[in-house]
Amino acid sequence: MSRRTIRRSLGVFLLLIAAGLYLTTPDRVAPETIPDHTPDLANGERMFWAGGCASCHAAPGAKGEAKLILSGGVELKTPFGVFRVPNISPAKGAGIGDWSRDDFINAMLRGTSPEGQHYYPAFPYASYQRMRVEDVIDLKGFLDTLPASDNAVAAHDLAFPFSFRSGLGFWKLLYLDGKPFTPPAGADETVALGAYLAEGPGHCAECHTPRSLLGGLKHDRWMAGAPDPEGGDGRVPNITPSSDGIGSWSAADIAYFLESGFTPEFDSVGGSMTAVQENWHNLAASDREAVAAYLKSLPALPKQP
Repeated sequence: MSRRTIRRSLGVFLLLIAAGLYLTTPDRVAPETIPDHTPDLANGERMFWAGGCASCHAAPGAKGEAKLILSGGVELKTPFGVFRVPNISPAKGAGIGDWSRDDFINAMLRGTSPEGQHYYPAFPYASYQRMRVEDVIDLKGFLDTLPASDNAVAAHDLAFPFSFRSGLGFWKLLYLDGKPFTPPAGADETVALGAYLAEGPGHCAECHTPRSLLGGLKHDRWMAGAPDPEGGDGRVPNITPSSDGIGSWSAADIAYFLESGFTPEFDSVGGSMTAVQENWHNLAASDREAVAAYLKSLPALPKQP
């Protein structure tokens, strides 16, 4: 091989690397597109419970008012390694007390840290990207009112090659489109609200929808149940209106389950869904009814064998 050929090959290789780095650079929301919005703290609390912030970010085993201290520390054991949930209390340094409004928006909608790094999608920003910017601003306003914690959370413990964040840019090219929420075709006002709450802040699909080998959601199996995201032997149930899912449940049954934790068969909620149900108990009945209407509107899908 001639020196000229070697130089050309090297040049092409370097250009490909440069193009890859450019295409996978952490993205940010354009500042000029962010509205001048005064936080609505009541709506911020609504987003807090709908988003299940306390379920992951409160200390392990926290109960009652302690669930409002978002000190982090929960460990999520997955096939990729152990993710440690960060402190998002308004403490400076240990938490997010130093974050600006725009920092928070970019974390929620783009999965980009204030330092310009990719966040791992164990933080469900692929769902949060559908949230309205005003709702994200309201959520930040509410989080700023909660108690501060100086708890320092250890770094993730991930296997190679998942420990390299730069590769997440390619994941985002596949699964993070930055598009706002779009109501389902033909949805009435109630179903549209339920779809927004479930697909955006509620991020229900993150557990109830199976994933590809690269960790992206399989949209053709939307809400049809999935393996335990932490790699256990159990399965997250099918919540489509099929005979394999919750087809026998009425919309009222679903809404009542989210409020009380009781199924139509008078069984009680269990496992990780317990925390989800406890969160939804704090929302308005109209929000629970909207999510129920949305789930009943989904295509009925059989569970995977």
